[in-house]
Amino acid sequence: MKKIFYLFPVIFTLFSCNSNERVSREVFEEVNKSMKVTKVNEAELIETAIKWGNQISQEAQEELIGTLQQAISEKGFPGAVEFCNVEALPILKQVSEKYKVEIRRVSFDYRNPEDAPREEEEGILDTYVYNMENDLESEPSVQKFDNGETLLYSRAIKIPSALCLNCHGKPDQDIDPKTLEKINELYPEDRATGHSMGDLRGMWSIRFPKKEVVKKMGS
Repeated sequence: MKKIFYLFPVIFTLFSCNSNERVSREVFEEVNKSMKVTKVNEAELIETAIKWGNQISQEAQEELIGTLQQAISEKGFPGAVEFCNVEALPILKQVSEKYKVEIRRVSFDYRNPEDAPREEEEGILDTYVYNMENDLESEPSVQKFDNGETLLYSRAIKIPSALCLNCHGKPDQDIDPKTLEKINELYPEDRATGHSMGDLRGMWSIRFPKKEVVKKMGS
């Protein structure tokens, strides 16, 4: 059965700044109109979180790819590895702050140990791995945590093009020796090589405070 949450308007008396006179009925009604009772059912909440998660993860991905391609054109693939080492996490932080969410790229085959999955992300990532191994489609999903006050959006990340294999492909055939040397220098715990086109690289993980999703529904 769908759960329904109610956001009730606060009933209050408005006073003018310099007296105890009540504000006119017209002003009160205008304020109260903007605070109508809003019904939020579970399906609508999840649907909004998925749409918003798709939008934010796409924006983050485009921002990363755009700046990465610029780094490749200016410094080659070893320079792109250095770019990711310094700039990738700050870019994601900027997107997080813009939308008041927490966004991460998570992988079992991480390059940066900070991208290792947290406990609540492991089961979701395991599902994407299972789907990949069994030729099943992986759709974006939303899970609830913190007694429903946090919504965790996830979306699978796959190797989209041959360009990615220059840093994430097979060391003996896809990755240039200088690039591999730079990877080993900056990421001594690297697990992110050996991939082929279409492989699962990990997933987007976005934590939404439920209140922010509810605000999005009303906008």
